[in-house]
Amino acid sequence: MSDVIALGCGLVGKFVIRKLLENGKSVTVVDLRIPEEIAHLENVNPIEGDVFSILETLPHGKVVVNMLPGRIGDKVRPKLLESKHQIIDLAFTLEDPSKYSNLAKVNNCSLLWDVGIAPGLSNMLVKKGRNMIGELDLVHIKVGGNPSKKDSNWSYMAPFSPSDVIEEYTRPARIIENNQMINVPALSERHLIDVEYHGKMEAFLTDGLRSIMDSIPAKEMKEFTVRWPGHIDKWIDEGIDMDEDKLLAEWKFDNNREEFTWLEVKVQNQKSKIRWMVYDNGKDGDSSMARTTGLVTAACTMLFLENGPLQGCGLEPGIHAPENISDSSIEYIIQFLSENGVEINQS
Repeated sequence: MSDVIALGCGLVGKFVIRKLLENGKSVTVVDLRIPEEIAHLENVNPIEGDVFSILETLPHGKVVVNMLPGRIGDKVRPKLLESKHQIIDLAFTLEDPSKYSNLAKVNNCSLLWDVGIAPGLSNMLVKKGRNMIGELDLVHIKVGGNPSKKDSNWSYMAPFSPSDVIEEYTRPARIIENNQMINVPALSERHLIDVEYHGKMEAFLTDGLRSIMDSIPAKEMKEFTVRWPGHIDKWIDEGIDMDEDKLLAEWKFDNNREEFTWLEVKVQNQKSKIRWMVYDNGKDGDSSMARTTGLVTAACTMLFLENGPLQGCGLEPGIHAPENISDSSIEYIIQFLSENGVEINQS
């Protein structure tokens, strides 16, 4: 049987699978449809069909990477835990998997969720910052995956599930101000920022903080999505009322178009402040978002495969957010991204 089971084979999933293969692992891939470019690779066991039916036929106690779309990603979690799998979870869901904590402990399983760039690497950098300077007054995270150049239309193409982008634009954003968690409308606090290599772009609040609101105290904590100026105006004027299928077609990802992913994490208190900038513009035919997200996912999977959740990441059985992993694991992940060509600068 394969070393790891991969659920989902989208833009990011394909990259993660190939990266695991490059590192000498064998992978069972499960999805409704598996592209031939993946299915025919050596050491891939492709299984097409309904994921819920297929899971019943697979051996228990494996390392599983959940890369299914958010709308179904939560539904597989209890089945995976009941089958005693150790789970790396990239499914960006509204549901908090912490509700399965008892189920995980009973079955001696660990589930590490939100293992992407933001949330994911962003959480890890905030933890690293707190370790370096102590209690935090301010945490600001800004992130976006965008075409390299603005155009006359949307100036955007969705590098992951477009339906998840729509939810990001419509769901109220949870932020922390004056040590209190509050809800504000998505797209609030729109402002221009300077983005390395690309100049002026627009940032606005979205609901991306998730677990670090509870795990890492700060007087102020906010996450902003970054787009080209004009994109959100077009969304407000046209996108909200558009047929979803039409909108998804207009946002379809174009592999031939240059694009980039940019992340900024700032932490500060009265004595110190630290800024990280993470940048990638794709490589060898892989999009920047697939790379920056997928490298975090692949690194976490490697840690689970090689040493198990406890020895690999410092995780006891249970449900764990990215910032729960050990300091040495965070350094391993940062190094893994750097070795694979992602630019990470600290200042």
